[in-house]
Amino acid sequence: MYEEKIHASRSFYNLNDMKAKPVSLVITLLLCSSCALQSDLVILDRRVTALRQQVSQREERIKTLNSEIATYQDKQIKTDRTLHNKQADFGALLNRIRNRLQELRGRLEENEYYVKRREDVLANTESRQEERWKALEKSFQSSLDRIVRLEQYLGMEPSEKLKSPSTEKSNTSAKKTPDNLYVKAKQQFDKGKYEAARNLFQSFLEQYPKSKEADNAQFWIGEIYYREKWYEKAILEYQKVIEIYSKGNKVSSALLKQGLAFLNLGDQDNARLILKELVRKYPGSNEAKIARERLEKFQ
Repeated sequence: MYEEKIHASRSFYNLNDMKAKPVSLVITLLLCSSCALQSDLVILDRRVTALRQQVSQREERIKTLNSEIATYQDKQIKTDRTLHNKQADFGALLNRIRNRLQELRGRLEENEYYVKRREDVLANTESRQEERWKALEKSFQSSLDRIVRLEQYLGMEPSEKLKSPSTEKSNTSAKKTPDNLYVKAKQQFDKGKYEAARNLFQSFLEQYPKSKEADNAQFWIGEIYYREKWYEKAILEYQKVIEIYSKGNKVSSALLKQGLAFLNLGDQDNARLILKELVRKYPGSNEAKIARERLEKFQ
């Protein structure tokens, strides 16, 4: 009887053990699952934190880039405005130069008209003088013939030294050379006889356009107009030196005097441009030194 009770008690405990094991297993599984979820949450939280840091860094980088872009855009806008203003100023300067040149051409045409009229008057005067000269020459030759006939009549030896002006003139012209003509023109210039010098220099250029002194002759023509204070004409004559005789030794002098002529006309913009061009092309010349001194006064 006692053994049966013991056996029944063991059977009861065994039954309870069998019922307790599934509950314990579930609790264990839940605890393990909870631990696994907590570990994943920690890892996920770390990843989220890392992502937030990356996003924050990228946002800071984007802000920096936006600031740099804005600064660059501001600089670019200022640069564009500066270039636009310079282009506008340069365009206005070119327009003023064109207008000034047009005005100079107009004055030149007007002056050339008056010069032409003056030349016509001089030509008429010279024509009349030539006619008078021919009449005098004819009268002189007639007198010579009468003297010769009178000497023959008196039995005297005719004089060989009596020669007509036309003979002397032809002998003088026969000896004319480029150097002689240039020297004669320069002598007239040095004496201040500008009209005669100009005519001789122009005649020299017409007869000997390829002479080694051609650029000098052209320069002195411009210089005559400059000294006569006809600055518009002087500028155009100096321009011929610069364009036609660009390899000659008078280009730097022509540029300098052209700039000074513009100054005398009150046109400082064109004067500045020409003097700067002189300094750029002939930096070591005496003319460039004078040009620099003039440019410093513009500052």
